Amino acid sequence: MPRANRIYLPGMVWHITHRCHKQEFLLKFGRDRKAWINWLFEARKRFDAKVLNYMVTSNHIHLLLVDDPAGI
Repeated sequence: MPRANRIYLPGMVWHITHRCHKQEFLLKFGRDRKAWINWLFEARKRFDAKVLNYMVTSNHIHLLLVDDPAGI
C-alpha cells in the first residue's frame, strides 16, 4: 500500500530519515560519516537549508530541518 502524499506547509520543521539500501552499513567508518557530513553542509549552502540538528550512524541518518518561508 503506498503512503499518502506529504503536505507542504512553509516554515515547518521537518524530521527526515534515510536508511541505507538493504540496511547495509555503508557509513561504517568515521571517514565515510565525515564525508557525508561535508556533503550535507555543501547542500545546506547550495539550497539555503536551515539544519537544526543531524545524526549520522553507520546505516541511517536523521535530519531536523526548517524551511525558510521568506524564501518562497
